[in-house]
Amino acid sequence: MSVRGEDMRAHAFIFLGAPGAGKGTQAREVAKHFSIPQISTGDILRDAVKRETPLGLTAKARMDAGELVPDAVVDGIVEERIGQPDCLDGFILDGFPRTISQAEFVDRILAAKGKGRPQVLDIEVDEELLLKRLTGRMTCPICGEIYNIYFNPPKVPGICDKDGGKLFHRADDNEATIRQRLEAYHQQTSPLIEYYRRQGVLMPVDGNKEPEAIAKGVLESLSKA
Repeated sequence: MSVRGEDMRAHAFIFLGAPGAGKGTQAREVAKHFSIPQISTGDILRDAVKRETPLGLTAKARMDAGELVPDAVVDGIVEERIGQPDCLDGFILDGFPRTISQAEFVDRILAAKGKGRPQVLDIEVDEELLLKRLTGRMTCPICGEIYNIYFNPPKVPGICDKDGGKLFHRADDNEATIRQRLEAYHQQTSPLIEYYRRQGVLMPVDGNKEPEAIAKGVLESLSKA
């Protein structure tokens, strides 16, 4: 069936996928398409690390070790963000939940707000492709545009095509740390796939394609929900 924008805003959406699967890119496209906010816990945590807040220092130690940030650090941030006015008609969670405990936390929050169960997209990508995506990734600090030296290089090396910002490479985007992050994902986050499959809300999306093709698959999956 065809789903209208106003119908979509009545729901909460969760994007699953290993690091580098394209959750952030696709969440931004869906948020723009349906005029609902994208809530990226990764962005919130990186900002806290940059500002060296107590939360940021705790998160940095875990991320530098290639580990997931503890539930207690992020649960309160997410709950506070969901409670803001722009989330009343719906929102997208990008990078959260990452564990069954966090998923149960989200379920409780949504139930309390009368939103019911979330719709969950799992972006599936081969591991070797993930490594290239992450080790080659560079980001513009001004507009947030993401480039890749292998697949989507800027016209001028190190410079954003849109605004001339100097692209940066995240310190944790090295192969050793990435493999640790992938292992942590498989151990702690993959069980979410079965958790949401049992609820009947899981929608798999082939993430091995080009971003435009992935976006088409994501929107097609949502249109069938």
